[in-house]
Amino acid sequence: MAVTLESTIITHGMPYPHNLTTARRVEEAVMQSGAVPATIAVIKGQLHVGLTDEQLEGLAQALDVAKLSRADLAICMARGGTGSTTVAATMIAAARAGIEVFATGGIGGVHRGADASFDISADLQELAQSPVTVVSAGAKAILDLPKTLEVLETLGVPVIVYGQDSFPAFWSATSPLPAPLRMDSATQIAAAHRMRAALGLSGGQLVANPIPVANEIPAGRLAPMITRATQEATDQGISGKALTPYLLKRIHELSDGQSLKANIALILNNARLGAKVAMEIAAG
Repeated sequence: MAVTLESTIITHGMPYPHNLTTARRVEEAVMQSGAVPATIAVIKGQLHVGLTDEQLEGLAQALDVAKLSRADLAICMARGGTGSTTVAATMIAAARAGIEVFATGGIGGVHRGADASFDISADLQELAQSPVTVVSAGAKAILDLPKTLEVLETLGVPVIVYGQDSFPAFWSATSPLPAPLRMDSATQIAAAHRMRAALGLSGGQLVANPIPVANEIPAGRLAPMITRATQEATDQGISGKALTPYLLKRIHELSDGQSLKANIALILNNARLGAKVAMEIAAG
C-alpha cells in the first residue's frame, strides 16, 4: 500500500540541504512502517507519482520551481514545466493514481485577515472533492484556525484528531480549540475511510496528528512570532502563494531554527501514522 507525499515541502518549505535530508527520512519512515512512499512532483511536464533519489536531489536544489495547486497543475504540465505539489495538487495526483492516504506537514486554510483578502487555500475545497485521507499536524499555525475549521465543517470534511481532545496547532501539540472528532487508532481511521467510500460520500478526511510534545514549540512562545511575521508580510505587500513560504522562513529566523526542527519532527510523525492507516485500509 502506498502513501503519497507532497513536494512543496522540498522546494518551498525548507532550505537545502535540510529539505533533501528530510525528504529521504520521510520516505524511509513510510517504508519502515511497511508502506511504499510516493512523492509527487511535475518534472518537465510529466506528473510523477514517486520520485527517484536523483529526482529528489534535483528538486531540493532547483530554483524557480512552480508551486502547483488545482488551478495551475495542468498549465504547468502543458507547458512542459517543473513544479512541486501543494496539498491540493498532491491529493489530485493521489486520487488519480488510486492511492488513498497522503501524509504531509500541515494543510493550508483560511489566512488571517481573510475577511478582507479572501485568501483561502484551495486545500480545503480539495479535501471536499478528492477521496484521500490526509494525515497532517492540523492546519499551519500561521492561519486563522477557527475559521479554517468552520470552512471544513461547511464543506463536510471530517476533521479527526488523533489521540486527544484538543485540535493541534502544527508546531504546538494543542490549542484552545476542541477536536471536532477524535479517534485513537489507525484501525478506526481506516474504517472511517472505507465507510465514506461505501456511502458514496465525495471527498476525503483530515487527520490532525499532534506533534510529539518533546518537539513542540509552546503556543505562548509561538504567538508573538506569528504576529510579527504576519505584520511584516503585510507591510511588504506579500500575499497569495508567496505568503506561506515567507511566513515559514521568517518564523524559522525568529525561532532561531526551532520551527524547522519541529517541522521535521511532525512530518516524520505524520508519515509513520499515514503508513499505519494505509496498511489498515489495505488489510480491510
